[in-house]
Amino acid sequence: MDRLPRWADVVLVPLISLLLAAIISALVLLAIGQSPVEAFKVMVDGALGSPYGWGYTLYYATSFIFTGLAVTIAFHAGMFNIGGEGQAQLGGLGVAVVCLSVPWPHWTIALAAATVGAAVFGAAWAAIPAYLQAKRGSHIVITTIMFNYIAAALLVYLLVDVLRPAGQMDPASARFGEAVKLPALNDIPLFNLVFQKAVPANVTLFIALGMAWVVWAILWRTRLGYQIRAFGKSEAAARYAGISPTKIIMVSMLLSGGLAGMMAINNVMGEAERLLQNSSEGAGFIGIAVALMGRNHPFGVVLAALLFGFLYQGGAELGLWTSIPIEMRIVVQGLVILFTGALDMMVRMMLAWVFGIFRGIKTAGAR
Repeated sequence: MDRLPRWADVVLVPLISLLLAAIISALVLLAIGQSPVEAFKVMVDGALGSPYGWGYTLYYATSFIFTGLAVTIAFHAGMFNIGGEGQAQLGGLGVAVVCLSVPWPHWTIALAAATVGAAVFGAAWAAIPAYLQAKRGSHIVITTIMFNYIAAALLVYLLVDVLRPAGQMDPASARFGEAVKLPALNDIPLFNLVFQKAVPANVTLFIALGMAWVVWAILWRTRLGYQIRAFGKSEAAARYAGISPTKIIMVSMLLSGGLAGMMAINNVMGEAERLLQNSSEGAGFIGIAVALMGRNHPFGVVLAALLFGFLYQGGAELGLWTSIPIEMRIVVQGLVILFTGALDMMVRMMLAWVFGIFRGIKTAGAR
């Protein structure tokens, strides 16, 4: 197969994959007697047509940036971290412990402490599968999947028997103090000119964007990042160069788990202001699709997170204002994952064939 130009690999392949997913989604809508044009219009209006819609789109995108970055950094080390869901839930536990343990005087101090708490708890949960992979040879995919279910069961136990206040019926922690409430975008100068009403998107968005830059800097501007990428390309060559597999596996998974755990700042501290049973909101699994769609590059992850934020909010609007079931959102997400992941090579082969024809024509013309 001919090698694609860099711009085609980065831009054309994801766009064509997305277009194919949209075409199949339209056919599914037609098959159930719905109008694809009307569905698309409702999604666009609901997710992008108002400050309210943008507020929710950015809120979801913030969570997806964190979990997409978590998958990305593990992927560059040659590992597939599917445990973002559990790591995010444990990150939420870290946020709750920090916010409930100390009477914080101001949200800025609480945010810094909660960020550390979320990252530490998420990294600690990722450290166990990482150790099993590095020392015992256990497959990281299997162990991280198992730890998702363990995290969910552990969180239910803690919320029901430990963190739930006396007299409260629902399994949730106590509400955090007013002093730790994070400013929403409508509370920030300049942003309040656009978001004049309360929206769930909050200052965590800027942390997510900052972490995207940090991940880029680590992977492409540091010695550690070079070692991670070298190990991911060829473990045998990395060993020959003196790179420790145990170190790379542990460090990569700790960074990955910490990023997934930090997702909890957005919804646990920012939106719910308490720890709930489903604190990760499915973002751990969406992060896999975001990383695939973003070509495992931080900039691509940010763009893909915005796309999935649009799909999440737009799908909710479909369920609210049309007779199209909200599960259609899951169908669209699944198709995007299918074409950007499982069928990625098919799209590459199609493009390589097209570019090969153009090269042949150009060569023939030059003669």
